[in-house]
Amino acid sequence: MATAATLKPGVEVRAKKLLINNEWTDSVSGKTFPTINPATGEEICRVAEADAADVDKAVRAARAAFEKGAWRKMSASQRGLLLYRLADLLEKHADELARLEALDNGKPYFIASVADLPLTIACYRYYAGWADKTEGKTIPVNGNYFSYTKHEPVGVCAQIIPWNFPLLMQAWKLGPALAAGCTVVLKPAEQTPLTALRVGELILEAGFPPGVVNLLPGYGPTAGAALARHMDVDKVAFTGSTEVGHLIMKASAESNLKRVTLELGGKSPNIVFADADMDEAIEGSHQALFFNQGQCCCAGSRLFVEEKCYDEFVEKSVARAKKRTVGDPFDKNTEQGPQVDSDQFDKIMGYIEAGKQDKASLRTGGKRVGDKGYFIEPTIFADVKDDMKIAREEIFGPVMSILKFKDMDEVVERANKTMYGLAAAVWTRDITKAHAIADSVRAGTVWVNCFDVFDAGAPFGGFKQSGLGRELGEYGLANYTEVKTVTVKL
Repeated sequence: MATAATLKPGVEVRAKKLLINNEWTDSVSGKTFPTINPATGEEICRVAEADAADVDKAVRAARAAFEKGAWRKMSASQRGLLLYRLADLLEKHADELARLEALDNGKPYFIASVADLPLTIACYRYYAGWADKTEGKTIPVNGNYFSYTKHEPVGVCAQIIPWNFPLLMQAWKLGPALAAGCTVVLKPAEQTPLTALRVGELILEAGFPPGVVNLLPGYGPTAGAALARHMDVDKVAFTGSTEVGHLIMKASAESNLKRVTLELGGKSPNIVFADADMDEAIEGSHQALFFNQGQCCCAGSRLFVEEKCYDEFVEKSVARAKKRTVGDPFDKNTEQGPQVDSDQFDKIMGYIEAGKQDKASLRTGGKRVGDKGYFIEPTIFADVKDDMKIAREEIFGPVMSILKFKDMDEVVERANKTMYGLAAAVWTRDITKAHAIADSVRAGTVWVNCFDVFDAGAPFGGFKQSGLGRELGEYGLANYTEVKTVTVKL
């Protein structure tokens, strides 16, 4: 395992307050909280901390904008132009945003530049194009009537995003909501508020009317919970853990029965057959697990390898992991930065210890890197069994578990033996096997001979306890509209 040198982030942090009704403001309580550089463990700055009182202010602003403001009177094509303008501003400031993302989140700056920013910009442009293309239908009904449907915005939307892809998750939430004509109160993760707030500055610069987008950095049990139970919020969209998803569902049901979409956890099967292009499968599976420091909800964290090629696959995967460059996010050679914070670091190290205790074979890694920040060695366990903790629970870190299988029927049954169903992948040269896996595995996305391929037009979401509803594509837009039927006597 190589380590990278330290470089300077070269970015200034400006936006540190709440954005409510197009004004930057302190929290009602006056409280602030620190956001930490995970590469050093040091404080970057302090950010205003929202709680229930600030949620009330932001929801009132969003309600007024939805019902009475300029947003209500704006045409769909004008909404699209604002989204295009925002995308252009993101592109103009892409390098700054990539640096800020790397500073606050810990992901390599190079990865943020070539993956996070292009996908974020593309998402806003995709939904900008959808803004004036949401159409209803005319319906033949019995009798002398004209019946048609129309799609209307759902209303005030609470959006709660995670820390692993802050810019991209903000785009996945804001894009369809704004294209549909909703107004938004968005809470970024407390670990990574800085890029969300910088985008808030660009939203103002783009010319969005007051109250349309409100940003409330704060903690889940306070600001997040207040949004989920607020009686004047019409819909909540959440990306995060399955555990918190349950709490949001409960709070929404016990308040005003608001609409809910959830993109939750995963323990995704990644299946490698012996007839696969082995070099491609090894590198693809490496990226499927270790990308973004392993902090991906759809990571290929249950790696099933056919017994005919198991030993070769493990040996070459270990060799690849040992070459992985871990270090400062601002070094151009870094492949893996730190975990997002000390809590996540401790959780992952706990799973590594559990793997050892369950007698999985630790082939490489398993230790801390350096003496500051939250860096963990790329870790591989072989001889993993289905009932081991590392094979059952979402680790959300750079820990690969390699399991052995004999045939198609066995691996499908084992792949589906989980409460999750977010994603899956299969590596094979046999198109029949590929389609059989895609048809049989219970997951919202199945990749064939690839992994982590995303496009704004392709819907993403989970089966079972991996969530409700879909992000992206036309399906993602549909979550932000209500269908109204109008019938006219002729």
